[in-house]
Amino acid sequence: MKYLNPLSICCLAFFLTPGASAGSRQLLWQTNAYGNDVHIIDIETRKVVKHLVVGPQPHGIAASDDGSVVFIAIENFKSPTGELVMIDPRTYEITHRMEIGPKPNQLACTPDGRFVYVPCNDGHYWVIDARKKKVVTKIKTGGRPHNTKCSRDGKLMYLSPMGSPKRVTIVDVEAGHKVVGEIPYSNSVRPPALAPDGKRHYQNIDGLIGFEVSDTATRKVIARIEHQIPKGYAGKKSRCHGLAIRPDQKEIWSCNVEHRTVHVHSLTDEAFPEIAAVSMIGRVYWLCFSPDSKLAFVAVRSNRKVCVVDAQTKEVLGHIEVGDNPKRNLVVTVKDDA
Repeated sequence: MKYLNPLSICCLAFFLTPGASAGSRQLLWQTNAYGNDVHIIDIETRKVVKHLVVGPQPHGIAASDDGSVVFIAIENFKSPTGELVMIDPRTYEITHRMEIGPKPNQLACTPDGRFVYVPCNDGHYWVIDARKKKVVTKIKTGGRPHNTKCSRDGKLMYLSPMGSPKRVTIVDVEAGHKVVGEIPYSNSVRPPALAPDGKRHYQNIDGLIGFEVSDTATRKVIARIEHQIPKGYAGKKSRCHGLAIRPDQKEIWSCNVEHRTVHVHSLTDEAFPEIAAVSMIGRVYWLCFSPDSKLAFVAVRSNRKVCVVDAQTKEVLGHIEVGDNPKRNLVVTVKDDA
């Protein structure tokens, strides 16, 4: 396994990745969960191009496939209700705000941006029709609704509530947001990942430094993967929070929070072997990739930074200063001529 220490490679210069197609830009949106803002970064230049104030404690983020709308969940610790904010990423204009349930977390939208599923701290996922700007239903899962994934075809939503349910609830979007099944896991479920073909669902699990893998057809766990504990951290407690599949579908990356490490596992081998571990400068909490699979962006929560990693060589290329407790992030491709 390849193990990389950022201190040994901190002098590496950034390289420029090929940009998006003509007339478009690829921008990293980084929410700052204990602030009131989002940092928007051009991934070609690694420069902050917009500092956008959206409301107290922005948490989850999602966007339509065409890059026409970005959705952000406003947790607002001091309020009994949260907000769903809709933003035009071409102009950075907040186009709509709507009051939703308490302390919303990581939401997901259908690829066309029509329906948004928002986990709220009332035991429900709030389902919003973004075109009509209205709540269409609420789905009770129990526990603390926390994370959400949508299938690439937009037909299914996978709802991951923390706590006693210890399961993922599957919802058929096209069948009137009907619950059609569940996947039980061994403990409270945390951040998930979903294979683009929809055949495998991956979950960080409380009490596991690693993740579990389920078969979505049988709705059963088929593998339990443990990360190799980095040198110097043996016996020290940690947890995993942040799981993402590289867009080329060759690897899955997992954030090991207290051990300050991102673990890389192969998806081309059914044993899911660990092939690299990238050491971070602080506590990590979320990550995403550039669409071409060349770069990974890791939210270093404890250091107010985003770590930029070469997703092919696993070398740390540098860090970008952001806001207070950066957590969820997402690369959005914006068509300027749309």
